[in-house]
Formats: sequence, structure tokens, C-alpha cells
Amino acid sequence: MKFKVRGIDTFASTGGRPFDKNKPLMIFVHGSGLSHMVWVLQTRYFAFRGYSILAIDLPGHGLSSGESLKTIEEMGDWVGDVIDAVGCKEASLVGHSQGCLVTMECAKQHPEKIKTLTLMGGAGAIPLNPELLELAETSNTKAVDLMMDWAHGPAGHFGGHPVPGLYHLNVGSMLVQEKKEIKDTLGVDFRACDNYKNGFEAAKKLDLPTLCILGDADKMCPLKEGKKLADHIKGSEVHVINNCGHMMLLEEADQTLEILKSFIGKHYPLKK
Repeated sequence: MKFKVRGIDTFASTGGRPFDKNKPLMIFVHGSGLSHMVWVLQTRYFAFRGYSILAIDLPGHGLSSGESLKTIEEMGDWVGDVIDAVGCKEASLVGHSQGCLVTMECAKQHPEKIKTLTLMGGAGAIPLNPELLELAETSNTKAVDLMMDWAHGPAGHFGGHPVPGLYHLNVGSMLVQEKKEIKDTLGVDFRACDNYKNGFEAAKKLDLPTLCILGDADKMCPLKEGKKLADHIKGSEVHVINNCGHMMLLEEADQTLEILKSFIGKHYPLKK
């Protein structure tokens, strides 16, 4: 589905069902350099069970036009504008990695619009290794290889994948856009994460049902950092997936979906 946000063409996957602004809205926000493709399993499930789904491509990513936004604050405000752009008043947000920072910032800036928050592989701060940051900002493909190698836990380094059409170790080359310079997507995103210092401040201001899904083998946002973030969020619910790295939405897609289903069913149920 294509629509305009701030006059710029924006793409979002609707999970295989037509978008209906009268149904409860769920917005899925991808991580650094990635796209809507990471949410294939989760979005399809909710779309076929009565929710309106938008797995967005951030500006300059995937099939969305425009330039990548330079700060997490800008991205959070932009997600709030997405809700208005599709004619809705509120949404439940689901973010992964950088998307956690973005969705927290959105909920902080637009509390009246956000009903629930799900943070997968999140942390209050995501500082980048200087060498990795330099590789991304110079469009060196090693940045993609290193990111995806570190992103996957033990299971992610073996063959097979629960999401049809995606494979653990080459998913980076599929998801980081070939037609766009790495420095203009991954490089900009990494710099935004590295510069963002307001994560814990945003977390302390949240006052809505919040779910944190963490992997015990996450090397990008370590488990202790995820728990530290959760401790700053009032009443947050924490689920830890064993033997799982940073890409739990792909590595352990089924288990991640089960946890999300339970949370959404409790805090953002369909109206009867």
C-alpha cells in the first residue's frame, strides 16, 4: 500500500489484506537499514484476524521515497504522522531494535495516539562500534555482513527459516536495499542510534501497556540492557526467548508471534 506522509510517497505492507481505517490499527517499525520484509509472519497473522496492518518502510528505505530521517526524534514524530495520514486516530506500535527507540519516542511525543507498545530486541541506548559505523557511512558492504552476523543468535547460523523466502545469514543482503547506497540507509540509521541519548528519559514517561521481548543471546542489544530499559517503563511485561539473538522476529518467529498474540489480545482486543 502506498500513501503520502508529509507529501512523500510512503510504502507499508498491509499483511495481505486490504487496509481498513475502521479496524484497530497496528504499526510495525523495522530496525536499522531494513524494511517491512522482516515482519512477514507477524503482520499476516494479525491482518487475517481483524486488524488493519501497516508494516512501514521508513523514509528512504525499502519502497518508500524521500531521504532517510536523521534523528530518532524525527522518526518518532513521523510515525505519529502516519496514523493521521491513513485517517486513524490511534494505533498499537511494534518496534524492533532501532524501531524500539522510534516507537518509544513516538509514544512520548504522541501519547494520545498510542494504545500499546511492543519492543523487540530493544535497549535504552544503542551505541555503535566506531568501526562498524565508519563502514556503514562509507557504504562498505562489510557493514551489512557484520551487522547480520552479530544480529543472529546460535540458531540463526544454521539453515532453514520459519518465514518463507527468508534465510538467516543472507537476510541482510535481501533487506538492506541494493538500489540505495548503504550510507544513505544503514549509515544514517546507525548514526541516529549512536546520537540518541533520550531513550531512558522517554521510557520513564511511558504510561501504557508495554511488552519487551528479549533474546538471551542478543549481542547487539544485550539482555541486561533490555532488562534495564524495561525497568524504566512502568508496569512493563518482559519475555525472554532462550537461545535467541537480536533477530527474534525472524529467528524465533513462531514463539515471538505467540507472545505478541497474548499481549495484543489482552491489551488491544478486537471490539465485539
